[in-house]
Amino acid sequence: MSEVMLISVTGQSKSGLTSSLLNILAAHDIPLLDIGQAMIHDTMVFVVLVRLSSPGGAAPALKDLLFEIHGQGLQVHFTPISQIQNGSWPDSQMVQPRHIVTLLGRSVTAEQIARIAQVITENTLHIEDIVRLSGPDSLHAVQEVAGRACIELTLRGQPLDPDAMKAAFVTLSETLGVDISFQADDFYRRNRRLVVFDMDSTLIQQEVIDELAREAGVGAEVSRITEASMRGEQDFKESLRQRVALLEGLPETVLARVAEQLTLTEGAQRLLQTLRKLGYKTAVISGGFAYFGHYLQRHLPLDYIYANEPEIREGCLTGRVIGEIIDGEKKAQLLCTIARREGIELEQVIAVGDGANDLPMLKLAGLGIAFHAKPMVQKSARQAISTIGLDGILYLMGMKDADNPH
Repeated sequence: MSEVMLISVTGQSKSGLTSSLLNILAAHDIPLLDIGQAMIHDTMVFVVLVRLSSPGGAAPALKDLLFEIHGQGLQVHFTPISQIQNGSWPDSQMVQPRHIVTLLGRSVTAEQIARIAQVITENTLHIEDIVRLSGPDSLHAVQEVAGRACIELTLRGQPLDPDAMKAAFVTLSETLGVDISFQADDFYRRNRRLVVFDMDSTLIQQEVIDELAREAGVGAEVSRITEASMRGEQDFKESLRQRVALLEGLPETVLARVAEQLTLTEGAQRLLQTLRKLGYKTAVISGGFAYFGHYLQRHLPLDYIYANEPEIREGCLTGRVIGEIIDGEKKAQLLCTIARREGIELEQVIAVGDGANDLPMLKLAGLGIAFHAKPMVQKSARQAISTIGLDGILYLMGMKDADNPH
């Protein structure tokens, strides 16, 4: 009569230990049902699930394992698994859907993870794996510069109420001052190919039209219209026409001066450089001005720029826009156009923005991210980042700092 046994080995990591333990199992012809290994700092946890032919027949193998493990100064625990019968356990594991919870912030605390784990348990999901995607904090030094931290939890099962679970995570995010992402761990999550950005207050810190308005002496009036539009309180096309009209007579030379003062959002350069290394296509689809998008393209790896064109005559802005205005619906259409041109499924697209006019493309993309967005946009988008920089998107894609340290 065979017996299933879980063998857990813990202790200081030893070079060659995995090989030596598996060689013992192989020498005794012990079937391997499952295996896992994890390490935090220099402490290792090594677990195997094996099928033993019989208690008596397994004695030599267990003796050899004990000799090797104790010789390495490690601890071992043997647990008989009586409930696994007739090979049903692997099948039950395979049919359960997988989800990913990503915790992002300037730092990660035990309370944050505990509160998240409580929500997971209440929704009858099981935590299968916990890994740190960000680089480890210093063990002794106190950081003076704001950093970034990320923990990823892999879950098995189906939540009782997905909407209620997401709502609980939103409440936790607000209470704890962190970002919590919940997404399916499917084929597309690991195969994104296109990332589309809004420009103003997303890829750059400024709202360019507000900067131009200050140069024209109408800053307060334009800023008021901009804020109302980004909150979704005013039609974007009409708000843009009103704002551009107030810029009538502004010298064209002011555009270059404002462009030189633009500030990239935290993490933007690192994110775009990483995406380019990995072969991703990138695009800016903006309700702002194309002049500034093309200025950024000269300094950043951006493949596509779509934005509005202000009319210029005799060296001055006329207060009108040339051609069709790029509003929320047009942004979504352009996202589809780029995806078709590149042969990319919409599920493989990431869209990032902060305003109400970004919502159509955020909802259309496989991964839509509200970035430091207005409250209405955060509530409507499926994912949000509000605590760290744009390179936090790499964590939502499952990337580790160790894979891309620069």
